[in-house]
Amino acid sequence: MAKKKLTFEDALGKLESLAEQIEQGQIGLEESIKKYEEGMGLVKHCRSILTKAEHRLHQLQERADGTLETKPIEPPTHPDARP
Repeated sequence: MAKKKLTFEDALGKLESLAEQIEQGQIGLEESIKKYEEGMGLVKHCRSILTKAEHRLHQLQERADGTLETKPIEPPTHPDARP
């Protein structure tokens, strides 16, 4: 069965829950490390969603006459991106 893609809101909710568990000391060290790793994956997922949304918004640009036009844009390259 394919894994359901998390929405931004769902991922953020899970991330907040993980952070709360770690901060309150509800779990041991090993479990905290696992939760931290899971949280970093959720952060990456949220950043990806936000980046895609930002690109979609930037595609609409206003012309001098006030009308909107769609312009193709290239996603920014990140120094840590792999070819």
